[in-house]
Amino acid sequence: MPTRMRFTTWRQLAVVAVAALTAALLTPAAAHGTPRESRPVYSYDNAVREAVWVDTGLDGDGDGRTDRVAADIVRPREPAQQGRKIPVIMDASPYYSCCGRGNESQLKTYDADGDVVQMPLFYDNYFVPRGYAFVGVDLAGTNRSDGCVDVGGRSDIQSAKAVVDWLNGRAKGYTTRTGGKQTKATWTNGRTGMIGKSWDGTIANGVAATGVKGLKTIVPISAISTWYDYYFSEGAPLYDSGPDWLSDYVDSPDARAKCGAVQQRIVDGAPRTGDLTPFWSERDYVKAASKVRASVFLIHGMQDLNVRMQHVGPWWDALAKNGVERKIWLSQTGHVDPFDFRRTAWVDTLHRWFDHELLGYDNGIDREPMADVERHPDQWTTSKMWPPAGTAATTLRPAEGTREGVGRLGLRPGTGTETFTDDPKLSETDWAARIDTATPDKAGFTTGPLTKDLRLSGSSKVTVTATPTTSTAHLSAVLVDLGPDTIRDYGASGEGITTLTDRTCWGASTTGDSACFKETAAKTTDVDFTVVSRGWADLGNHADPGKGAPLTPGKAYTITLDLGATDHVVPAGHRLALIVAGTDKDLIDPPSTTPTLTVDLTRTSARVPFVGGIAAFARATAGSPAVAPEATRLDGVTTPRTTQRIPGEAR
Repeated sequence: MPTRMRFTTWRQLAVVAVAALTAALLTPAAAHGTPRESRPVYSYDNAVREAVWVDTGLDGDGDGRTDRVAADIVRPREPAQQGRKIPVIMDASPYYSCCGRGNESQLKTYDADGDVVQMPLFYDNYFVPRGYAFVGVDLAGTNRSDGCVDVGGRSDIQSAKAVVDWLNGRAKGYTTRTGGKQTKATWTNGRTGMIGKSWDGTIANGVAATGVKGLKTIVPISAISTWYDYYFSEGAPLYDSGPDWLSDYVDSPDARAKCGAVQQRIVDGAPRTGDLTPFWSERDYVKAASKVRASVFLIHGMQDLNVRMQHVGPWWDALAKNGVERKIWLSQTGHVDPFDFRRTAWVDTLHRWFDHELLGYDNGIDREPMADVERHPDQWTTSKMWPPAGTAATTLRPAEGTREGVGRLGLRPGTGTETFTDDPKLSETDWAARIDTATPDKAGFTTGPLTKDLRLSGSSKVTVTATPTTSTAHLSAVLVDLGPDTIRDYGASGEGITTLTDRTCWGASTTGDSACFKETAAKTTDVDFTVVSRGWADLGNHADPGKGAPLTPGKAYTITLDLGATDHVVPAGHRLALIVAGTDKDLIDPPSTTPTLTVDLTRTSARVPFVGGIAAFARATAGSPAVAPEATRLDGVTTPRTTQRIPGEAR
């Protein structure tokens, strides 16, 4: 179980002899049977701290020699002295010197010999005393590594893969960045688990998709599964800049001086047209899911508007198709680490996951429910499978309602049309707040109040047939739970958490690396509606999701929008709504024109995954009144602003 105490620096087991004796009793061959939990029996204060530069085999910066990436290592000293080899937990990141890791933006610090003093986050403090090595890798082009950042491409992935290869005796490592003295990882058995949030977790996904031997598990937190979907959604731009801006942001000074050619290749390969080029295909890990050998413990915030939930559904489904051992946590937060929204349970679960996957302990975690879902702030439910057995997509159809501009959502095909004009000043929260009012900026459709709870689980699709008045048009589709609730305030600066002043400790500390971190609490808000899922597209991509074309004004086009995965219960008494509109302010960029779009309701529908399928929807809507409620303005979260273009940093 995790160690929990107030902010004091402490040492593990002052008497080394006791540590050695206890360690001997906790080996897998212990007389009392196979252990179920690794214990903090090794000295963190006396741990080996060293740096290795691993040859990637690439020359990304074009200086005539292959690039070496820096791997900073913290490992317990005693196992090697006892002739025992240990597994590795690894976090490969571009942020160790430029931006920091975790809620407190920690950076790596070093002593006079260049060995790491502070390793960000709690992983080394907690796991090194328990018999793991921790390795923090600087991606190529960042901090102390050679090469260039290429934003999820070959260089990024090879940065970490090469270290896994070195840990397994397949790559060369050196004691310095430029010297010729080699060093081998004789202290490890090569069994490696990768972990990390956002860009770091993305690298874990990408390395797993190479099928590299020795990588036993990955724990991607709020991670990207395909980089195209980070910048575009079916041609609609999600940010006003591309990956060249991002690579320049994290490049080390040395890389900026050498990597002009790489930067230009990024610019050329990722045009702002939204076309799916070979640049993006190289950075699509979903298509390589069949190569994944590692197990996957995936964590994501269902209101993450930085790395959006579109990165969860396709990756999860592809892993399932490949038979990968999986586990998932879905929170109500935005882009937040589980250490900051469910700390005690997170450290305990992660500990047990690594013990099972890397030490081989039969602790039962593989027989527990696959999914944990945050249903209300700090209230979690579990599912044996995810999505649950019996989940089936149901076709819902929008129809004209009893009042003009206020439509109905149900199983029967609709007739007629709805018209709206794109207004880039408005967002999904503006549309939902006026769902019961006819406004010129949206088309909205709702069920009546449900008579039974209705659970959505998985990814939805919305097919829209629309006729534009201009040559360009962007579309948004949003599913909304209409009804009062208290939820995490994902639109606020903490994206659902508040950072407190008290600290708790999770592992051992040294003078230069404290294991004590600021506590957090759920930041909540009372709302009248909750956005459940959303998706976007450029109507010009109607014929090909990967290539856009100008529209002919007055001509009808049909396109299917992929909405982000979710797991949400619409309670009895609430209503389910579908909104179709144009630019979703701060979530996609507007088109070059201001179109008015006429939606053909006979050819517009939503495919929504309900637990229990169509029968569950029919039961939940049976006897529901058909009269729309009075037109009042509803309250939601503060409109989220996603001007942040950095996967991994808070807004």
